[in-house]
Amino acid sequence: MVDQKRKNLLRGFIVSSFIVGMVYLIVIYTIQIFSQNLPINIFSIIELHKANYVQYLIDIVPGLFMLVSYRISKVFLSKLNENEGTIEREQIKAKKTYQFIEQLRKGNTGIKFDTIYQKDQLVQSLNNLRDEQKRSREEETIRKKEDEQRHWVSEGLAEFGAILRENQDNLEKLTEKITTKISRYLDAKQAGFFVVKEEDNTKYFEMIAFFAFDRKKFADKKILWGEGLIGACALEKKTIFIDDTSHNFVNITSGLGKANPRSVIISPIKDDEGVIHGVIELASFKVFEKFERDFIEQVAESIASTIANIKINMQTSSLLEESQKQAELMAEQEEIMRYNMDQLTATQKEAALQSDEFISFTNSVNHTLIRAEYTLDGELTYANTKFTEKMAYSSSKEIIGNHISIFISDKDKDWFDRLWQKLVEGGRHYEGDMKHITKKDEEIWTMATYVSVRDFEGNPQKILFLGIDRTKDKKVNIDYKGQIEALDRSAFKATYYPDGAIIEFNDKMLKLLEYQTEDLDTKTIFDFMEEDDHDQFKILWNNILNGKPVEGRHMRLTKTGKIVWLRGTYTVVLDLYGEPAKVVYIATNITEQVRIENENEEKTEILKKQEKALQKSQIELSKKLRIVRAEIKNQFKEIETLKILNDNTLDGMLDAVITINKDGYITFFNKAAEQLWKVKQKVVLGRKISYLIAEKSPVENTDMTEYIGKYLSAGNKSLLGSRTEVYLINKNDEVINVLITLSEAKIDDRYSLTAFIQNIEVELF
Repeated sequence: MVDQKRKNLLRGFIVSSFIVGMVYLIVIYTIQIFSQNLPINIFSIIELHKANYVQYLIDIVPGLFMLVSYRISKVFLSKLNENEGTIEREQIKAKKTYQFIEQLRKGNTGIKFDTIYQKDQLVQSLNNLRDEQKRSREEETIRKKEDEQRHWVSEGLAEFGAILRENQDNLEKLTEKITTKISRYLDAKQAGFFVVKEEDNTKYFEMIAFFAFDRKKFADKKILWGEGLIGACALEKKTIFIDDTSHNFVNITSGLGKANPRSVIISPIKDDEGVIHGVIELASFKVFEKFERDFIEQVAESIASTIANIKINMQTSSLLEESQKQAELMAEQEEIMRYNMDQLTATQKEAALQSDEFISFTNSVNHTLIRAEYTLDGELTYANTKFTEKMAYSSSKEIIGNHISIFISDKDKDWFDRLWQKLVEGGRHYEGDMKHITKKDEEIWTMATYVSVRDFEGNPQKILFLGIDRTKDKKVNIDYKGQIEALDRSAFKATYYPDGAIIEFNDKMLKLLEYQTEDLDTKTIFDFMEEDDHDQFKILWNNILNGKPVEGRHMRLTKTGKIVWLRGTYTVVLDLYGEPAKVVYIATNITEQVRIENENEEKTEILKKQEKALQKSQIELSKKLRIVRAEIKNQFKEIETLKILNDNTLDGMLDAVITINKDGYITFFNKAAEQLWKVKQKVVLGRKISYLIAEKSPVENTDMTEYIGKYLSAGNKSLLGSRTEVYLINKNDEVINVLITLSEAKIDDRYSLTAFIQNIEVELF
């Protein structure tokens, strides 16, 4: 429809030109007829043609008008079509730009511009904006995932920490809760908790808690140390992770059947010193991720610390109870020993006067004590039944006449020889614990008395040995001493008087609190805590003294004022009369655990604040994006309007206007330039300036002004702001004198040079 209108307009313009030509012809003929006084008829016109042949040229004026109007209208329509094409392309680009921005607003970062627009700076900026938005979304997705994982770990550690704090007295109950909780928290379909135990010097693992485990596989619930994956995990002290479960070493059983898990993780339960307390095994239909495996190891460390505390508390309670029983037994034995020794001494004094009573007493002693007699040379002359039995001999005849050295250890012979020599010389008798060697090379400990028996003149006659078997008690005491020493090495131990004064700190406690032994002489338990805690602790102290053990978490101050945290138990030790004699405190260092808990709480708060700030930033970013989108749209409209106005203005100038970019390509060529160079705009645009201007003057040895090619090049500043007369050669090889003025424009890396060229010949004409 538009093309038909343009054709009609072209026809009308041609017809109008023809009519104007005919009117012009009629006016010329009329003027000539009137000027020559000829009649107005066809014959007069014929006479004019005969008189002047120029009239024939005048007759073709209407045709010339029509031809010229046809050429002008064709050029006009061509320019109009070209401008409409440019406008249409710009409108299409504007529409695509608007669609691109709308897709970005909706979050579609996969949208792309057509390749024909990729060099446009606005398109490049929008592509950069799209890529930046895409990267921001990807980074935000990764950050959200990491935040969720950290929140999941922090929340899990807090929950497991609560379980560990609430179950410090029952190992089976603790492991059962831990196994169930960790299975559900990690979405594990199967879990087993194995604790290290020792029996007959053989270490093994016993499964004391399980979750959906196949009981048939662990019928005896015991795995030897180093056996299978559980044992290997304990030996290597490293977590074993298996994501290839094609081998049927474990099945997950449900009501619908059995299936292999996709992944299995076996983690050692070890404390800070690397001691293995157990192993936990988890199986799942999903593959455990890295942060879940790290979480299992962190939980295992916390569990190990708690299990160690439980074992220490159980061992401490057992040792204290056994110590109290042994102390009571030793007190009773000491009373019996003192009574017997008093009776023996009284009997010895009256022996010379009361032989009958001496014999009776001797028999009583033989039934009560171990008795033997030796010559001064050490030869055994008498041994009662108890001596024979304790020394593992069948009868006294087997040992009578042997030297006493067979009952003494090689390690003690030097010491015993010195003792024996003193007795032979009539020295003071010996009382104390002594070790003897039996026939089976076994040790027997006795509460021994070696006495030098004198004659009436006071000279040593023989050596008498009396003793009470204390082998069991001695072994128990040695074992007890070893356990106490082990406790000192593995735990933090302190002993206090009932008033709170310090009796003793072990080395670990001294090192932790940064004190020396001599610094404790004037200290009490209250010097290691803040004053605000004194009143509350006094209440706990009274409960301890009343026989109620107190266990839990305690804050203590070091010598330099640092804060340390201990988890331990206060236990009172009673004397023979049931009164508090001292208070023993056994603990473990949980300073690092408390620090981690505090840091997790702080990190959780920081994450919450960051999440709120991010939400606020997203809202502000959306608002700014809407504003920027509206501004870009308005700027685009203004730029298009200005471009059209400028192009129309320059295109209508009488002077020729040419614009080239920094690379020498023609970007603008108006109508006057078309007329000057005799070439169409559509042919010139996008070509190098060399298409119109040769680098060197094509006219040699001329006296004319300089050639335009010397000045019309990118970066030339010699004619800026001034007019200069030069010559050019158009496409018809015509030499034309012109005035040229140059103007340059530069914005960032964009550059243009515009030449305004005035045809001097036209002006002079």
